[in-house]
Amino acid sequence: MPKKKPAKHSGEDDITIPVSPQTGSSIDTWWWLTHKGTTTSFLCISLFALLIRSAVTMYPYSGAGIPPKFGDFEAQRHWMEITTNLPVIDWYRNGTYNDLTYWGLDYPPLTAYQSYIHGIFLRFFNPESVALLSSRGHESYLGKLLMRWTVLSSDAFIFFPAALFFVLVYHRNRTRGGKSEVAWHIAMILLNPCLILIDHGHFQYNCISLGLTVGAIAAVLCESEVLTCVLFSLALSHKQMSAYFAPAFFSHLLGKCLRRKSPILSVIKLGIAVIVTFVIFWWPYVHSLDDFLMVLSRLAPFERGIYEDYVANFWCTTSILIKWKNLFTTQSLKSISLAATILASLPSMVQQILSPSNEGFLYGLLNSSMAFYLFSFQVHEKSILMPFLSATLLVLKLPDHFSHLTYYALFSMFPLLCRDKLLIPYLTLSFLFTVIYHSPGNHHAIQKTDVSFFSFKNFPGYVFLLRTHFFISVVLHVLYLTIKPPQKYPFLFEALIMILCFSYFIMFAFYTNYTQWTLSSHFGSSDKEKKQI
Repeated sequence: MPKKKPAKHSGEDDITIPVSPQTGSSIDTWWWLTHKGTTTSFLCISLFALLIRSAVTMYPYSGAGIPPKFGDFEAQRHWMEITTNLPVIDWYRNGTYNDLTYWGLDYPPLTAYQSYIHGIFLRFFNPESVALLSSRGHESYLGKLLMRWTVLSSDAFIFFPAALFFVLVYHRNRTRGGKSEVAWHIAMILLNPCLILIDHGHFQYNCISLGLTVGAIAAVLCESEVLTCVLFSLALSHKQMSAYFAPAFFSHLLGKCLRRKSPILSVIKLGIAVIVTFVIFWWPYVHSLDDFLMVLSRLAPFERGIYEDYVANFWCTTSILIKWKNLFTTQSLKSISLAATILASLPSMVQQILSPSNEGFLYGLLNSSMAFYLFSFQVHEKSILMPFLSATLLVLKLPDHFSHLTYYALFSMFPLLCRDKLLIPYLTLSFLFTVIYHSPGNHHAIQKTDVSFFSFKNFPGYVFLLRTHFFISVVLHVLYLTIKPPQKYPFLFEALIMILCFSYFIMFAFYTNYTQWTLSSHFGSSDKEKKQI
């Protein structure tokens, strides 16, 4: 029997191909890509990821050819029209040339600045696509091509570098694993099927806010706390949904500050970084309280109600039995959902304040974003991108659950993607993810050694429940595509999909919260972060 060669660490230059102890044949499908180093691996995977994104852009987008308001594609184009033709102070103000009922800006100023830059790009090559008023519903071939390019460039220049920053920092001190594990991790992040389908299919710019968030997370791991505050403040200034991660950032940084000799000075330093960043990017709107409140009012569309469509969160799922909108006023529901979100986020926050650690911080990001998805006010199907991104960063620690989470995250958006006529990209990316996730390599062996002592697989009937879940989901896929629902229940299949996905998400949230709390007992005294003098 051939002797298995020792695996090298990611920082070593020697080439070692993992060998099967049974056959002596190579079992690492990533070796051909990784033997020249992490940078080469990243560039190759990035090119492939851009190719996949480009392929998805060939399919329809949200609201394609459906007047009068079209969809998210038209919303993004309209914001470019507004920002390139009106003064900055009028971007959020209702007026003759800015009808807020027609896709008024409802994201923070950094999104408006991004729209302005992209609008200048469109106006240079295709002025008709952003002409004031006359460009509404513009769908020329060149206009659509330029719009798609703006998302691709945002991904390439913001999300991809942030992913590289995170991977380099995350793997720099890992004592196990090798280059294949790093390449596989890069692939999991850059080939995130949910993000690709929403940004390059449905059409949005989540890659910008998520890229800034990933950069902030990497800054935490390399202990650059001021940079963390700046990058996360930018993420919040781009999309308010970045607040899903705020409890994790706040509790982790506070926990670290409290362990220092001068905790108050540490908190003040970080607070100044946050305030200065917000003042710079909100500057046009901080001169007047009315202007500032005008922008804030656009960011919180409470009038839409506690949920829209059939999102797999607590409020929408339980509304089948409890008619929340009938029982409570909007003001009451705001308070109830806020309390529920805080309570769901509290356990992971307390754990990080008491025992801050890098791994605990990553779990905290996952738990706080999932708490917001499940319990906060006015959640969309696309909001699953936030907890799913956190899980992607933690993929090497979630061997039992990540593939299932990916499946149900995609499935929760299935009705939305079908409405956008993105069924083929949905199926193709699901298959591609499955192939890459289960590709042979070092990461599988490492995963098995990193599994927490607690696992749902230890519970009797769990595997049967999971398989039953999967079988029902396959049936629902087929029914949704082939059978018209009863006239009395036109959204029957959407409701069943919602219930199925919610049941998995809530179980996953219990597991990750429990795992985060067990981290403190897993760290030895040498691994605990010591008080800084």
